[in-house]
Amino acid sequence: MKKVTVSGKTIEEAVESGLEKLDATMDMVEYHVIEEPQKALFGLLGGKPAVVEVKVKPDPIKEALLFLRDTIDKMGVSASVEAEERDEGMFLNITGSEIGVLIGKRGQTLDSLQYLVNLVANRQSENYVRIYLDAEGYRARRKEALVTLAERLSDKALRTGREVRLEPMSAHERKIIHTALQDVKGVSTFSDGQEPHRRIVVVPK
Repeated sequence: MKKVTVSGKTIEEAVESGLEKLDATMDMVEYHVIEEPQKALFGLLGGKPAVVEVKVKPDPIKEALLFLRDTIDKMGVSASVEAEERDEGMFLNITGSEIGVLIGKRGQTLDSLQYLVNLVANRQSENYVRIYLDAEGYRARRKEALVTLAERLSDKALRTGREVRLEPMSAHERKIIHTALQDVKGVSTFSDGQEPHRRIVVVPK
């Protein structure tokens, strides 16, 4: 984290000096007053300047990118990461030739990396930033597969008149199933079990 200790006749002047040295604007920094300014006695003796520490606030997206790139490198995978703002929020897109290792079975490795990235990004941030990880369009493909699965199993529940229990899924994936079936006539859904074994049950009405 970049920071400087500066002085000035007033706190404002010291802060301005700090902004100049850091090449930053006021909204990018936070400051801490080390010493208040003291006026000279009779304008002659004992005057002291204000001393202020000015530091750049951590950027959660930059922190996330640095952490993720470093983690991927330590995993021995050759991949690049770019940030992208989507309607759903901020995504970090991973591209490369060995993406399967980073996705894992049913996206479990990708979900774990996403959890860690959010911890790192928000550890010093005042406002919580939600970050999603994607790898070569995996999230869209997985969503499409889950919607197809949901439709197939709702048909099965209606055909047999019995409830159908899905495999355990993450909260994000369960939400996709719930949403896909919320307007389907004749069935309802609910979640059952404890994490990480919580699963959706499709019930014919």
